[in-house]
Amino acid sequence: MDNINGVVVVNKPQNWTSHDCVAVVRRVIGVKRVGHTGTLDPMATGVLPVCVGIAARINEYLDYDTKTYDCVMKLGIITDTLDIWGEVLEERPVPDMDEAVIAETIMGFTGEISQIPPKYSALKVAGKKLYEYARAGQEVEIKPRKINIKHISVNNIDLENKEISFTVECSKGTYIRSLCADIGEKLGCGACMSGLVRTKTGVFTLDDTVDIEAVKKMSREELVSKLFPTDYPLVQFGRVELSANRAKDFVNGKKIPKRDLTIVRESSRDDFYNVYFNDTFLGVAKLVKGVLSAHKVFDVRMQNVSI
Repeated sequence: MDNINGVVVVNKPQNWTSHDCVAVVRRVIGVKRVGHTGTLDPMATGVLPVCVGIAARINEYLDYDTKTYDCVMKLGIITDTLDIWGEVLEERPVPDMDEAVIAETIMGFTGEISQIPPKYSALKVAGKKLYEYARAGQEVEIKPRKINIKHISVNNIDLENKEISFTVECSKGTYIRSLCADIGEKLGCGACMSGLVRTKTGVFTLDDTVDIEAVKKMSREELVSKLFPTDYPLVQFGRVELSANRAKDFVNGKKIPKRDLTIVRESSRDDFYNVYFNDTFLGVAKLVKGVLSAHKVFDVRMQNVSI
């Protein structure tokens, strides 16, 4: 039980921070190194992968993953936090609008777009989180960032209650609050986010989650049984198998010529490969110009094995 590594997928409830969920997992599983793979706002719910042990080192590889959200936006209200729970800065009338025009406007945000993150967010500028500047009443320049909206589908338009619900698949770093505000401006009446559920991040969906209240009541063994393997989310990387000799070389940092490895699956992402010996995940490597070089080693048990 001492070497516990993997990913547990929590269904984060409203009024919990992502770090609250991490703290519960850490306390139950008894491992210090625990971290989540992407912050969900306190009022948002849904899929929150929590990495335990050495699995915390996969975080940088999940930049490739897209995330899917079900969102509700409220028309005619502009707040400081860009969501319904912030301070109302302005209320605007919502004119009669054609639903087809609304849907076309929302779909117009598909593709690579420029987005300014909310001033109430955990994004750091000059070493401080944006919300720290905002709470202190300090102005700071927030530069726009390129994001990718893979897909948007409008689920419901309720002009009587001034609400629109939609599903969006987007790149990491997308702020749905900012997207709602931008859509509202484009519609001419302003808007803020009033509900958000993350339904998917990478390979994980709501079906993979465990309720955080259930986690609280679990034994350590029960929670360990819920862990996905460390390599489970890395589906966009290729797969390489090594012999015992070459596996030992790999974990000791030696480069492996392509002729000495078996490529089981080609990589679809920047020449990254998951590396295995007898189905044991050893680490992540890059295969460049016919040479496999370790990028991160996750299992070092073969370093001193006599072969």
